Amino acid sequence: MAGGGGGNRLDLPVVDLASSDPRAAADSIRKACVESGFFYVVNHGVEELLLKRLFAESSKFFELPMEEKMALRRNSNHRGYTPPYAEKLDPSSKFEGDLKESLYIGPIGDEGLQNDANQWPSEERLPSWRETIKMYHASALATGKRILSLIALSLNLDDEFFENIGAFSCPSAFLRLLHYPGEVDDSDDGNYGASAHSDYGMITLLATDGTPGLQICREKDRNPQIWEDVHHIDGALIVNIGDLLERWTNCIYRSTVHRVVAVGKERYSVAFFLDPNPDLVVQCLESCCSESCPPRFSPIKSGDYLKERLSVTYK
Repeated sequence: MAGGGGGNRLDLPVVDLASSDPRAAADSIRKACVESGFFYVVNHGVEELLLKRLFAESSKFFELPMEEKMALRRNSNHRGYTPPYAEKLDPSSKFEGDLKESLYIGPIGDEGLQNDANQWPSEERLPSWRETIKMYHASALATGKRILSLIALSLNLDDEFFENIGAFSCPSAFLRLLHYPGEVDDSDDGNYGASAHSDYGMITLLATDGTPGLQICREKDRNPQIWEDVHHIDGALIVNIGDLLERWTNCIYRSTVHRVVAVGKERYSVAFFLDPNPDLVVQCLESCCSESCPPRFSPIKSGDYLKERLSVTYK
């Protein structure tokens, strides 16, 4: 098996987004964000049929000939196709790059105004593709906002805190379709589908096809590191917090290192990254610092931080 052995199985909180007790849901999220940075959400509002269509359309794209995919190669706006080995999430990896291939779809503008910067496959080749992606993007964005309202509550803030400070005014909302190979060459023995990293932004919503491989390390400074498997729950989305939320909370909430190990079987997943307006300044929340616990990070614009991290990731 490339990428190392399996980890310990991890039981993460399952948060019901349809709960009649938002305070209890927020408390469950707080516990998860402090202890592991990962949790599940159910009754999230993304229809099961839409998820099935999404994975079917994702598979159709990755089955296209390489030259057709490369015609949509990722541009300077981080929209488009990334081939295998083009991204290295763990700079210390001895390999050229990670095994996965992916496609980024960014914020979807009003195409009538010609401000949609995304790269789309040919409608002739994939007639239902764009409509399915747009529907999922909108659904995931609505779900992400609901989760962030509970995260605000979990920090003893008003549930509309992030809305009120402008985080959702033109948010940086990116959808990433991911495909991990099944069998790999001997030269890739020990390589990862996605090498160890933390996510850069606010929150990530992850839908998977049920194939295992996702692992997290709750104590990144421990030696040796202990990796735990995040198992699939039918009907649930996996949520994890990113570095920007860690900065906002002064490390009270933890962005957790995770990776995807190769398991000898093809794997598809879809990550939705919900990050704030690029011009929003991320700085320690007043409730998360004190004289005895001063802010650990300098204020920084969300967009500047994300650009800095992405520039290291891609060759």
